[in-house]
Amino acid sequence: MCIRDRTGTGKTAAFGLPILHKIDASKESVQALILSPTRELVQQIKKQLFKFTKYTDNKIFCEAVYGGEKIDKQIANLQRTTHVIVATPGRLIDLIERGEVQLKDVKTLVLDEADEMLSMGFKQDLNRILKYTNETSSTWLFSATMPEEIQKIIKKYMSPNAIRIAVNQNSLVNENITHQYIKTSIKEKTNLIVEFLEKRPDDRGIIFCRTKAGTQNLANQLKEEGFSVEALEGNMQQKERDRAMRIFKNGNCQCLISTDVSARGIDVNNLAFVLHHQLPEQLEYYTHRSGRTARAGKTGFSLAFVLPYELEQIHKIQKELGIQFNEISF
Repeated sequence: MCIRDRTGTGKTAAFGLPILHKIDASKESVQALILSPTRELVQQIKKQLFKFTKYTDNKIFCEAVYGGEKIDKQIANLQRTTHVIVATPGRLIDLIERGEVQLKDVKTLVLDEADEMLSMGFKQDLNRILKYTNETSSTWLFSATMPEEIQKIIKKYMSPNAIRIAVNQNSLVNENITHQYIKTSIKEKTNLIVEFLEKRPDDRGIIFCRTKAGTQNLANQLKEEGFSVEALEGNMQQKERDRAMRIFKNGNCQCLISTDVSARGIDVNNLAFVLHHQLPEQLEYYTHRSGRTARAGKTGFSLAFVLPYELEQIHKIQKELGIQFNEISF
């Protein structure tokens, strides 16, 4: 099955519940494999599956494997009964090559955020994993976009009769999000963000930056202004990333300042807003960034701080995604 989906549609439940339903708990082997591009998303999927297993008749065991954590610890965890593995491609290949993971009994394979895995350089790893799992009876591919490389994977590894589903094809962006922009200068941008946060002390959200250094700089500036914020970017150690996400998810800070590492899949309840310190370089990331708010039927807004020359990009986003931006001022 090939699915083009938008954000906030309950995707984990859509593939997680059928997977758990098909597991034969009397067997100790791995029967389902879920691949996802980032450590944070892998951890989140495993956590959600664990919640679902509380309502199954038999005990089903899930393990998450991903880079950034000691591989010996993950190998030890896999020595226990494991029915479902949630993994990033690179770490899974490492474990397969060490002989620590056997996929011969895998009946269901999920490629989550397939386009993102390719854009992050996992093409070779994905092809190798797909060869290991070519006897699976069910392969589900989820992707926000369908570029040529995704089409090649579908053609090579999936049935020509695979069902293709487009969720809200004419509305790739959640209709419950209000899209806004404010014109500014580089010098005034941080001051405007400070003013924004001061006016909404009870609202929580995510501020997206393009670069790792920019993420840390903005987080430090906002901390100096007295705001409770945490930074999240790819150069941080895994324990630091876990700590930042834990603090944010528990509601112990107002904002997460992040690169696009958290744009896809991170599900935090009741986020009122998404701010774009800079617009993303790739169009589809606007969809994923803004989709962190207005989840589960709620409303929210996405606000971009744009320099004059970036207005053209605003018009492009409007046209390509079929949305309308409103200009605001403080």
